[in-house]
Amino acid sequence: MSSAPMNIASAIQSASIKRHPSPRHDLNPSTAASSKQPVEPTSPTSSVASNANSIPESALRPTPRKKTLPPLPDMRFEQSYLASLQGADTYWKIAWITGRDQVFLPLVQGMLWTLLLSGWRYWNRGAQLQGASLGSKVRRWWWRVNNWKIPEETQERISEKAGEFYTAQLGGLD
Repeated sequence: MSSAPMNIASAIQSASIKRHPSPRHDLNPSTAASSKQPVEPTSPTSSVASNANSIPESALRPTPRKKTLPPLPDMRFEQSYLASLQGADTYWKIAWITGRDQVFLPLVQGMLWTLLLSGWRYWNRGAQLQGASLGSKVRRWWWRVNNWKIPEETQERISEKAGEFYTAQLGGLD
């Protein structure tokens, strides 16, 4: 019974992971540029007619290529999931690991991301309405430089604008 989960994990892993990938073969397919040989210039003993059809020096002596980067690490979800399954010896552990990796952790990640964005929007809205944002400071400075009259808005008018904005965004939900 304990070998069945390991057999399942082994079958999945052996079907999808290359144990010893070749950086030369697995990173990119070969192209015509892979097999080109550099051109060696010949001596200038040819006739004037052939000079009109000659190849420019920049084509004969191309700029050397930079050294290639090392292969990119494999950041797919599958690799970490299969590594988590290595220690599972029962069906319950496989179910727990699968539920944790594919349901619970994405749910928590999405919830935390939404809370972060909601907090940012709340803080940013308050900063804009109170005139504490960088844009409002620059706008006030520009208006003072040009000797324009800065409109004075009361707190009630600002809150009315905020209410109108949310009514327009939410479609007047009552």
